[in-house]
Parts: sequence; structure tokens; C-alpha cells
Amino acid sequence: MDSNVDPSRAFVKDVKRVVVKVGTAVVTRADGRLALGRLGALCEQIHELNSQGYEVILVTSGAVGVGRQRLKYRRLVNSSFADLQKPQLELDGKACAAVGQNGLMALYDLLFSQLDVTSAQLLVTDNDFRDPDFRRQLNETVNSLLDLKVVPIFNENDAISTRRAPYEDSSGIFWDNDSLAALLALELKADLLVLLSDVEGLYSGPPSNPQSKLIHTYIKERHEGMITFGDKSRVGRGGMTAKVKAAVYAAHAGIPVVITSGFATGNIIKVLQGQHIGTLFHRDAKQWVPSGDSDPREMAVAARECSRRLQAMSSKDRNKILFDIADALEANEKQIITENEADVSAAEKAGYEKSLISRLALKPGKISSLANSIRVLAKMEEPVGRVLKRTELAEGFILDKTSSSLGVLLIIFESRPDALVQIASLAIRSGNGLLLKGGKEARRSNAILHKVITSSIPERVGEKLIGLVTSREEIPELLKLDDVIDLVIPRGSNKLVSQIKASTKIPVLGHADGICHVYVDKSADLDMAKQIVLDAKTDYPAACNAMETLLVHKDLEKNGILNELIMELQIKGVSIYGGPRASSSLNIPEAHSFHHEYSSLACTIEIVDDVHSAIDHIHRHGSAHTDSIIAEDSEVANIFLQQVDSAAVFHNASTRFSDGFRFGLGAEVGISTSRIHARGPVGVEGLLTTRWIARGTGQVVNGDKGVIYTHKDLTAL
Repeated sequence: MDSNVDPSRAFVKDVKRVVVKVGTAVVTRADGRLALGRLGALCEQIHELNSQGYEVILVTSGAVGVGRQRLKYRRLVNSSFADLQKPQLELDGKACAAVGQNGLMALYDLLFSQLDVTSAQLLVTDNDFRDPDFRRQLNETVNSLLDLKVVPIFNENDAISTRRAPYEDSSGIFWDNDSLAALLALELKADLLVLLSDVEGLYSGPPSNPQSKLIHTYIKERHEGMITFGDKSRVGRGGMTAKVKAAVYAAHAGIPVVITSGFATGNIIKVLQGQHIGTLFHRDAKQWVPSGDSDPREMAVAARECSRRLQAMSSKDRNKILFDIADALEANEKQIITENEADVSAAEKAGYEKSLISRLALKPGKISSLANSIRVLAKMEEPVGRVLKRTELAEGFILDKTSSSLGVLLIIFESRPDALVQIASLAIRSGNGLLLKGGKEARRSNAILHKVITSSIPERVGEKLIGLVTSREEIPELLKLDDVIDLVIPRGSNKLVSQIKASTKIPVLGHADGICHVYVDKSADLDMAKQIVLDAKTDYPAACNAMETLLVHKDLEKNGILNELIMELQIKGVSIYGGPRASSSLNIPEAHSFHHEYSSLACTIEIVDDVHSAIDHIHRHGSAHTDSIIAEDSEVANIFLQQVDSAAVFHNASTRFSDGFRFGLGAEVGISTSRIHARGPVGVEGLLTTRWIARGTGQVVNGDKGVIYTHKDLTAL
């Protein structure tokens, strides 16, 4: 299996015998003629699988359609002009089947022979399977053919079928080629059944509807009754309804089934490689769905409903939820740490980078620190429903601009399980619903933290206020839900943030890189500079607010202060790289890029001429996250503070202070370098929007004739 294998498809490694059913819509074109390209591609896939040792049994539709096309032509050439003016009777289906079967098999034989593959035709009827001797002989014949690498091709013998209405009757052992394929899969002891369709798989609604989403794994308890099937096949007798019935029947009997597109190139091979395509039906599918997991849209809708109930609560009651969560975290600290240690151990064994493992670990005292930050958050002034501005529009007509919850947030974060706690507490404080997707490396930690937090949410709000997304495959579906999810906040690598921004219409808030600078001016106090530079780099190197580039005024190279700074960093174990100027002058390795986030004990040093050169460097190579100047010259410091266009700019302070808790926000959901909405550390206020509430006394516009506008600011009154 390849690297894209889906864990739920791991069973394919044991598949040897596979039944492939190809429907009429795949075999024929829209005009009824045979789709030669698709048939050729199908035969090539079967040939490749044959050569790899798979035993492939083909069930094909299309004979009736092919026969109808031919007989229409024959009737046309054999009819007089007068005959053609008369109403044309529908062609006999059995006659169509008899004519079409011959042509269909001739084409298969031709295509397979070009690939040096031998095929065999086996026509069966419903009544055949009532005979035990027939079944025994069927198995013997098919086994003999497969031993000889011959491809058995099955079809119902519609020409002599005794079914009362071959295209409508649903009585009997099977009633279409989908159910025949399922029956053969059981009878011939196949390991997998692949049903090829004209769409990618089973959708939650009509495939043409943009809101419909592909169901990757069918779970009867979840999906039965909620899916509305479209029309049956344009040319066959079954359509998706028949395929699902056949798939459920076979899966229940222990044979996995995948419904996928017969139009896409190589889909049968991709299924057997374990790739995440089509819709899987499996007897054990329900066991793969983690407790509390749900359909992405269902999760988002539930989070919105719960958030509205949360917003309807009093401020006191919302605060109590936060206090209860803080208490629950401390009460369950031992279990949380146990699960986190298991994650850290697994990450170390898997060879993850030290910086990731550092972010993953919940260090001693972290749970107490998180609980205390939640209590601080709960004691803050009520953020929701505050009047931000009050205006008298006209006499007796007052307009309030108020703070309001955003709605539903989707947070995608990597490594740090403590982020889950911060984000959840901020969402509750701001009255928002929340969907969380953490990294797989923190799976156990996230699961226990989510359980502890949601167990503290009262029933009248609902624990679905905070949903935990456990599958990476659900992220693309969530990013399509711009009608339900209001804001996406990715916390992670540049690659993650870029991918999220490119994949959704939902507004995205966050930062890609944390390329933070410290500029040491010639007027800097040396002892202060040493302390700030060391703290900015070594306090927590993996943090996004850690210093990555140290800029130093050229005079500090001449007087030896730069060397002292470098020595202090090296004593702390920091690897030093230089820009072109510093590497040449100081004989240190040159950094491969100024725009590089080390997230470790390493940094880049460059020498600049003055504060203006430092500002230019930051604007060219920085990420607009956090930058700091160390200077005693207040005029130079003010130039830096006013001109550096970053989310946070400091004077004589470590970049590590760029943090929601340290800013007094209680916690942070992330740090934003966006210039729209929130910027810098994002706390409660960054998760709020505004609403306008007007209270009148019967005012009407009436062309603005009857209203005398005063527009008086009442905010301070």
C-alpha cells in the first residue's frame, strides 16, 4: 500500500479476490453508444491487477442499452417512410438484451485480447441460484478460470429471464446487477466488492448540489434515513439506491464494499492501494468512529445551537462554567499528565523534532497554570453585550453598537494540547461554539482534555458546544462550511496556515511565521541588552514569539559588545548564524535565509548601520509578528515604535511578552498578523463582532421627511 493509505482501508492488504461491478452509465455514453475509452481503461486496470496476482471477477451491465441502440438502427433501415410516421412501439427488452449481450462481450473479448488477457462469459438468472448443484458448479468453474488467470465476466441473462418485469420486479434472490454482484461476492467468497458508478461515491444529497458532501465511510446508524437519493440510473435499472442496498447487504455479511467512480482513471487500483476515495461500507465501520465524533456539518450545526443557548445564559452562569472547568482540570491532573506522557513517549519513538516534543509536553505546574488563567478569564468584565457606542439618531430613537459573539469557530492547531484549554475557555467566555482539530501527535492529550472540559458544560447548553474533530480527512469538509462556521484560526506551521487560507471561503485569522527581531541600538544599556536578548531567544525557543534574528548597530561590533552578546548566547547553547555582513565580519556560518523560523536554540545575527536600516530589514524579512528595540535614546526608540509595521512592537522588553495571558487577556486563541479584525495576541475581544440595536418610538423613514436627525453621542452619558 502507498503512503496515502487511509487507516480505515488497511484491510485491503489482505484482499486477493475482488468482484468489480461496472454499471450501464459507465459502460455507455449519454447517447447510448459504448464508451470505448472507459471500457479500455477498465480492462487495462484489470490486466494490471491480474498481473499483480489479484483474482478479478467482473460483473457488467450495458447489454440492454447496447442492444437497444442497435435495434433502433435496424428498425430505422428496415422501415418505410410511412412506417416512420406511425407511433413507434417500445423495443422488447429481452430482444435488446439478446442482441446487446453479443456485442458487449465481443468488445470485452477484443479489448482483453489486446492486453493478452483471456475472458469468459457467464450468464445467470435469478432461478439458477435456487439450485445448490448450480452454485457448486459455479464455484468450481470460476475457481478453474481464476487459476488460469482468466477473467470471468458475469451478467444477468435478461434475454431468457423469467422475471415478470425484468426492470421493475424486486422479488427474488437478486433484482439487478448490483445485487447480483453482491450475491456473487458472497457465493464466490470474495474479499472485496467494488461498485463503479458515474459519481465519486455516496453523497449526503444530490451530487450536483454544492452543499452535498461525499460520505467516505457509510455508517448505517448515522446515515440511514438522512440521505435523499436522486433519480435512478439514466440508463440502468438501479442507480445509487440499488448500489447502497447491495453494499449494505454485502458489508453486513462480512464483505467490504467501496462505491467509487468508474469515470476516474485507475480508481480500482487506488481502492486496492488503500487510498481514501469513494464510499466504504464495512461491517466494523461503527467501531472506527470515536465516541462523540460526528458528521462535520452536524458538529458545526450542533455547536451553533449550543452557542445560542450559551449566549442566552446570564454572565454569572457563563462564568460558573469556567470556574467548573478550572476545578475539573485540577481534579483530573493525574489522568491528563498520564495521557500526555503517552503522547510524548510515542512522539519520541516516532522521531519527531525536539521543538515539537517541547510544545507537546505539559510540563509540571502547567495544569495549575491553565486552571488559574481560566479563573482570571472568568473574573474579567463581561465581554458579550457591552454597549460600545450609544447614539441618539433622533428624539426618542436610540441606537446602540454592542459587542456580540461571532458564532462558530474552527481552530486547527498542532502539537500544543494546552492550546485546546485556552481556546475552549476563550470560546465559552465569548459565547462562541467551537470545533477543535489538534495534531495527531497530541491525540490522547486532546481527547482527555476535551472530555474533562465538556463534562463541565451544563446540559441546558450541551456538551456539543465544543466538538473535537479526530480525523484529518474531515478538515476539507469543514472548510467548505462557510454557511455554518464563521471563523477559522489555524495555529501551526507556515505550510498549515497557507493550506487553510487556500482551501476555504471562511475568514481565516492567524499568522504563518514568527520571525521576531530584537534590534540592539548603539545607545542600548549592555546589561539590559544581554538579559532581553537571552530571554527572547532561550526562555522558550519553540514559541512563535521567540527571537529568531538579532540586529545589532555597527558601532557595537567595533567596541566588542556584539562579541559579548554572541558569547552569552553560545554559553546558553544557542547556535549562531550570520547574515552576509555578520558572517563575513565575524567568521560565522551564513544563514540560508533571513526569513527562517528556527523554533529552537539557534538564531541569525546581522549588523545594520542604524535604526532605519533595522526597520528596513524587518520590513523586508520579518513576518509582522513581534519586534523589539533596546535603546536608551528615546528619539531612536520612538522612530522604531512608530515605523515598524508589526502586530506588536516593544521598547526595552523581550519579545516573549507578546502573549495573551501576559497582555492581561486571560488567555489567547492565537496571534494574528492580519490587518483586518484582531491583530496581535487574540483574546476574548478578538472573538467578538458587533451588532446594532435600535430602540424607537414608532419612527418611519418616509423619504426622511418626518425624521429630524440629531446624531447625538450618548456613549459617555
